Amino acid sequence: MRLQITSTLGELPTWKTEIEINRPGRALIERFEQESRLPGVILTEKKSLRGMISRRRLFEQISRPYGQELFARRSIEVLYGFLESEVLILSKDISIVEATQTALRRPAHLIYEPLLIELAADSYGVIDFYQLLLACSQIPDLALDCLEEAEQEAQAIEANFIQLQNNYTYHLQMEKMAALGQLVAGVAHEINNPMNFICGNLSHAEDYIQELLEIVDLYESHGSTSKRVQSRLQDFDYEFIKSDLPKLLASLKMGAERIKEIVASLRNFSRLDETEYKAVDIHEGIDSTLMILRSRLKASSQHPEIQVVKDYGDLPRVECHAGQLNQVFMNILANAIDALEERDSDRTESELNEKPSQITICTSAIDQQWVQIAIADNGSGIPPHVQKQIFNPFFTTKPIGKGTGMGLSISYQIITDRHGGKLECLSTLEAGTEFIVQIPIKQRRKSE
Repeated sequence: MRLQITSTLGELPTWKTEIEINRPGRALIERFEQESRLPGVILTEKKSLRGMISRRRLFEQISRPYGQELFARRSIEVLYGFLESEVLILSKDISIVEATQTALRRPAHLIYEPLLIELAADSYGVIDFYQLLLACSQIPDLALDCLEEAEQEAQAIEANFIQLQNNYTYHLQMEKMAALGQLVAGVAHEINNPMNFICGNLSHAEDYIQELLEIVDLYESHGSTSKRVQSRLQDFDYEFIKSDLPKLLASLKMGAERIKEIVASLRNFSRLDETEYKAVDIHEGIDSTLMILRSRLKASSQHPEIQVVKDYGDLPRVECHAGQLNQVFMNILANAIDALEERDSDRTESELNEKPSQITICTSAIDQQWVQIAIADNGSGIPPHVQKQIFNPFFTTKPIGKGTGMGLSISYQIITDRHGGKLECLSTLEAGTEFIVQIPIKQRRKSE
C-alpha cells in the first residue's frame, strides 16, 4: 500500500471486532486473549454503536487485585460505565495527516487510545494509535520531492545517477530507517504490555505504603498503647498487605526488567555509537534482531506463528561493524518472514499443521578463521531467473510501496565490501531458501 499526502483513513486496515454490551465481561476478555494484537473492541447495543473499550484500559482494570473476579461475571456495560472513556470517532474521509494531528491533541491520558473510524452508516472500525503514527510517517511527500530532484539531475548528468546508485552510506541509512519504521508498531506493542502492567499496579503499591507510613506516624506521635493507635490497627489489614506488597513489588520489577530487555535489544541492534571494528558476540546481534521482529513471528489473525529454530555453534568474538551486520540479519529475516506470510496466505489449515512455517538459524566456525551464519526458511523458494538478480540494486518482486529493492543489495555490500566476506543465496522451489553469510573472524586493517 503506497500512501500519499492526500491519503485518508479509509485506506488503512481496521479491526471490526464487535460485542454486545449486555454480554458478560468474560466474553470481552476472551476476545482480547484470542487476538493478541487487537487494540480495541466495538461495543454495540442491539446492533447500534455504544462505544469502544481498548485493550489498555481493560487490562488496567483487571490487573488490579480482584479486578478480574469483579468484572468477569458482570455485564460489559458495568465495566464501560466504570471506565467513562471518551472515544474519538473520525470519518474515513479525513486525511491521515489531519487524523494524526487530531489524535495528538487529545488529553494526555487518552493520547494512546485507539480511534473509531466511521466506514459507512452504522459501520465502524478500530485503528491502533501506533498504526496511525506509522502510516503518517510513511507518507512520502518529502521523499517524492527528493526523488524528482534526483531524476532531474540524472537526466542532466547520467554519471551522477550511477554515483547515487552506489552511495553506500546514504542507502544504508535510508534502508535501515525504512526497516525500523515498519517495526515501530510491533516494538511499541511489546513495550506497551509491561508498561500497562506497571501502571496498573503502582496505585496499589502507593496505597499500601501510605497506610504503613500512617501507622508509623501514629506510633511515633502517640505510642503503641494509645487507643487511637489500637483503633487504627483494627482497621488496618496488616496480614494482607504483608502478603500482597512483596508480590506486587516483584511484579513491578518483572515488568521493568522486560522493558529493559527490549530497550537493550534495540540498542544492541542499532549500535549507533560504534563506528570502528569491534569484537562482538554474533549471537547477541541475531537474538536482538529476533527480539525486534518478535511481533511479526507471533501468530495473529492474518498469519500463523513462524517457528524459529536456533542451532548455534561455539563462535569466538568477531571483529565487525556490529550495527551494519545486524542490519544484514534484519534484511534476510524480514524477507524470510515476508515469503512465509505470502505462502501461508494460500494454504489450508491442514497444510499449515502438516508443514508449519519455520526459520532455521545455524552458526559455525570454519578453519578458525571464518564464521558462517546460515538463515533458511521452508517457504516456496525463489525461481532461478530471480536468484540471478537478487543482489542487484533496486531489484524487487514485492508490490509497489512494500519493497525498495535495496535491502539485499546493501546487505551484499556490507558483507563483501565492508567485511571482506561472502554472501550467497541457495534456493529450491517448494523447498525453501537459504542465505549463507561468511565473514573473517579478524578484519584486515588498511595498513596491512
